[in-house]
Amino acid sequence: MAKFVSLLLLALLGISFVATMVMAKEESQYHLDGRNYGPGSLKGYQCSSECTRRCGRTQYHKPCMFFCQKCCAKCLCVPPGYYGNKAVCPCYNNWKTKEGGPKCP
Repeated sequence: MAKFVSLLLLALLGISFVATMVMAKEESQYHLDGRNYGPGSLKGYQCSSECTRRCGRTQYHKPCMFFCQKCCAKCLCVPPGYYGNKAVCPCYNNWKTKEGGPKCP
């Protein structure tokens, strides 16, 4: 019985490890929602629509749009979703204000 339990635990550990490796590989590709994200993934004319999507659910729409478009023009990238996910766009993520806070929404 002890051998069976230890074999079962070992199998679960192996499956967990494989699943983690597959998820890590998928995240590093910048292919969220079937689209390409990452540095330089946009053209300048796409910034307005991407920032409209990014700022669509905030109550601070005007400042969000202003800074998002400024960041997009510099980085040619807007992270997926309405909040967070900035890791897929390092330029967007690392641009800081004078006080050290995030510049890009």
